[in-house]
Amino acid sequence: MAALVQQQASIRCRPIGDDDLPAVADLLFRGFPGRAKRYWQEGLDRQRRAALPPGRPRYGYLLANGEEPVGALLVLFAADDRGQVRCNLSSWYVEPAYRAFAPLLLNVAAKHREVTYLNVSPARHTWATIEAQGFVRYSAGQFVALPLLARADEACAVETVGADDAPIEPCPERHLLARHAGFGCLSVVVAAEDGHHPFVFRRARVRRGRIPLPAAQLLYCRSVAELVRFARPLGRHLAWRGMPFLILDADGSVAGLAGFHVADWRRKYFRGPVPPRLGDLADTELALYGP
Repeated sequence: MAALVQQQASIRCRPIGDDDLPAVADLLFRGFPGRAKRYWQEGLDRQRRAALPPGRPRYGYLLANGEEPVGALLVLFAADDRGQVRCNLSSWYVEPAYRAFAPLLLNVAAKHREVTYLNVSPARHTWATIEAQGFVRYSAGQFVALPLLARADEACAVETVGADDAPIEPCPERHLLARHAGFGCLSVVVAAEDGHHPFVFRRARVRRGRIPLPAAQLLYCRSVAELVRFARPLGRHLAWRGMPFLILDADGSVAGLAGFHVADWRRKYFRGPVPPRLGDLADTELALYGP
């Protein structure tokens, strides 16, 4: 008991700084053995360059025993397209000997009532714990579509937006598109008669059978209805780049898209004042770190 009290006295939770990044990458590499260390190093570098609302931590929080890092929780703050501040809680790991102190990280990271908190990649065995912490499921699965088979084929032009391209002034999301292109995502604009329509995708795989299928994960659109409207020209654009399938959050089949729904695959949760909408994963870990 005395040893536990002494250990507790030396435990502290503080924001992650630039000098902590190598230690954080090491911690997460140990905690998530399916990921290479380079995955964490590159993702943390993207997080260093990401847009950040004023007064919010850049990377997340570190659990330390004295000066020794023993745990980390990444947080990705951003303002969504409605101006609401949200925070993606991501990649939580604490060394086994210090698991009793793991709740300290969540208590510090998720203390702001005005913020909507997201968990977009919870492991199946954590669902009950997440729900006990007050999180509510907002996406029950994934829809895998073959957009080339969509019936609608509206006349339009699909253009890729690069990180260094001149901004498309009529498009309010022009900075979002350029920022995500810099993260390695595929940012595109559909130019139609009624204006410019932004979309962001990231290369992914449908791992539901023996052979993983090349796909694009939808990270941003103004609405799923807009995605359906331009599905066929977007499908041609994606297929030309080796991504014939499209993955998007959905609670069931999506009218207007040919494909199939997989229940409870990549569930997503939130806690806070504003429920997230389907089709907006901009500035989350899926954009900065990848699927």
